[in-house]
Order: sequence, then C-alpha cells, then structure tokens
Amino acid sequence: MKLSAQYTRASIIIAVTVLIIGSIIYFFTISYIARTQLDNDLGEEIEEVIGYVNTNHHLPKQLDFDEDVTVFIKTNKTQIPVRYFDTTYVNPKEEISQPGRAVSGLISLNNQHYQVIITESREATEYLIQFISLITIGLMVVLIFILFLTNRFILNGLWKPFYKTLIEIKSFNISDDKNLELIDTKVDEFNELNTAVLTMSSNVKRDFQNLKQYTDNASHEMQTPLAVITSKLDILIQDETLKPEQYGQINDIYAATSKLARFNQSLLLLVKIENNLIDDIDTFNLNTLVEDKIKQFNELITNKKIELEVHLSTKEITASKYLIDILLNNLFSNAIRHNVTGGKIIITLTEDKLVFKNSGLPQIMNTDTIFERFQKSNKSEGTGLGLAIVKNICNRYKWKICYSMENQLHIFQVDFR
Repeated sequence: MKLSAQYTRASIIIAVTVLIIGSIIYFFTISYIARTQLDNDLGEEIEEVIGYVNTNHHLPKQLDFDEDVTVFIKTNKTQIPVRYFDTTYVNPKEEISQPGRAVSGLISLNNQHYQVIITESREATEYLIQFISLITIGLMVVLIFILFLTNRFILNGLWKPFYKTLIEIKSFNISDDKNLELIDTKVDEFNELNTAVLTMSSNVKRDFQNLKQYTDNASHEMQTPLAVITSKLDILIQDETLKPEQYGQINDIYAATSKLARFNQSLLLLVKIENNLIDDIDTFNLNTLVEDKIKQFNELITNKKIELEVHLSTKEITASKYLIDILLNNLFSNAIRHNVTGGKIIITLTEDKLVFKNSGLPQIMNTDTIFERFQKSNKSEGTGLGLAIVKNICNRYKWKICYSMENQLHIFQVDFR
C-alpha cells in the first residue's frame, strides 16, 4: 500500500473517531442545555403559581394550553420538595401523547395542601436536538469527503517529486552516461533526498568506471602473459628431446594455464553480465539454437556413451544471442561433465520452460549454494563459475532457474514466465 493511501486511511480513521466522540459529547451537551432551559422555564412557572396563590388566596384555574398542563392534587403531605422528571405529555386538543418534562411542588391554602404538577411538551426541544444532530452528521460526512479529496489530489500532488525521483532511481543504469533528472521542490525533505540520490549515483558511477577500467586493464594484462606462456608451452611440448617426466610436468603446466585463462574469461564475463555491458538484442528460435548445440557437443556425448533424449517445441525469444549461447554451453557442459559413462541426458523445451535432466552422482546437490560462485564438487575440473553465469543470465531476463533431483536425475529448469 502506498504511503499516501496509508496516510489517507489513518487521517480518515482519526477524523471519524474524533468526530464521533465529539458528536456524542456535543449531543449530550445540547441535550443537557435544552433540558436545563426547560427546567428553568418550569421552575419559573411553578414560582408564578405559588406567588399567585399567596397573593390571591385561592387556586388558579387549571391551565391548559398547547404547551403545558397544570394539575392540582390534594395531599396530606406537609413537605414535598420541588422535583423535575420526565413524563408523558398528552395534548388534550389533539389527544396525542408526546414526551414531556414536568415539575412538582407543594402549595398550602387554608390549611389544605396541594401538590401542583406542571407538564410541558419536549417535542420542540427534541426536534431541535435531532435537527442539530442531523446538521452535525452532515458536516461530518462533508468533512470526511473533503478530507478524502484533499488527501487524494493535493497530497498526491505534493508527492509527485518523490515519485519522479523513484522512477529515476528505478531506471538508473550504472553504465549509462545519462544523469538523473530530478525535480526541484519547495519541500526541504525532498530536496535533501534528491541531493543524497545525486551524490550516491555520482559516487557509484565513479566507482564503477574505476572498477571497469581496472578489470579491463587486468584482463588485458593477464591475457598477454597467458598467451605467451601457452605459446612457449606449445614449443616445449614439440621438443623431441624431452624426457617423459618433463613432458608430464609441462602438460600439467599447460592444463593449469588453460584453466587460468578460462577462469579469467569467466570472471570478466560475469562482470559484463552483472553490469549490463552486453546489450545486443535479437529475436530468434531457441529450439534451433539448441539443435545446433547438440551437433557441437555430439562428439563429447558419443565419447561418454551418453543416451540423449530430446523433446523440442518451437520457442521464440528476444534476448542477446551471445548470452543465450553461453547459457546453453554451460548447461550442456554441466550435463556432460557431471554425467557418468553410459548415462542419460534429457532435454525438453516448451513454450514455458527449458529443462536439462542428466544422470550423475546419486546424491542431491545443495540447492541453496549450487548457483553461487566457486561451488563445485572436489572431482570437478571446471572453474565453478558456469552455473553462476547461467544464474546471472537468467536474472538479466527475469527468468527463474531452479535445481532439483528426481528418479536419480539432476534437473536444471529455466522458467520463462
């Protein structure tokens, strides 16, 4: 979930919570004020009745208006405190029961005590409270709607520089000479972020160029002496005066030098793949390329008496033909080198995947480290970089490669989706 969405949700939840609590408090406050005002009116009316009796020495006629009803009831009680209470008000004209509020007190006249009860309708008060409540709810809805629109549009506009910076970071290519195009804003935090990103990208590019120059120089400097050593060894091997022991030693040196040359080439290839320095793109049929590789490796397969089973469907891909050629070379080499004499290789190509199955050691390899650099068995004569190169090529095109073992066959599967 985006930050703006989380902020909108949090602000709306907080606003709704505060408004609900505030509305409840507001409702009870208005109700209390309205009831207090009604009680004050009733208190004034009962005081007027008592004053009338004290002045005129007789009970007034029972008042019966649309808004209040006054009743006198004889009683033997000598003390009745003034009491306010809720009751039911019956409008005698319309004969409709309504919620009411009443006050009761005691009046003495000619040694006779009367309980006076004055009742007023609360309909107008409750209507006012309901009206105010509806207005409050309406304002709450409008406020939430305005808050949502504000967060949706205004805040999204404020976050545009951040998203622009994020897009630039995602499209950042360490080998590209293009500089990041960031937006100047009035927000200090975004300006600090842009400054940090620009500084970081500049440092990374500088370090990359230094590393690239170092690897290029190292490759060139290593290739030259390796070529000299190889040529000198070729001359020595052709010397007929060599003793068998000397010939064996020179042969060992020759093999070690060849391995060092392959190791140097593999490391340089990894650096180029990881830094996207190989950017040629072609559209071609993968099944045709696999068929060509079968012809190239046919002699090695035959010499090891390996049974080859091939199931190829037409599969068109868009990628670097050079990298796919390396990927197939490493998969074929791995399947042949780690196979047993008289073993089996099964190659399957479909629209969704490319699968290499080969016989070999009876135990499963470590699935967590098999695609890491320099991971190889003790008996392997390879550089330990072949599967790491395969993994990096798959990552380049967002393919998934996995290893498993089933029915004594080691399985390497490349998923194109």
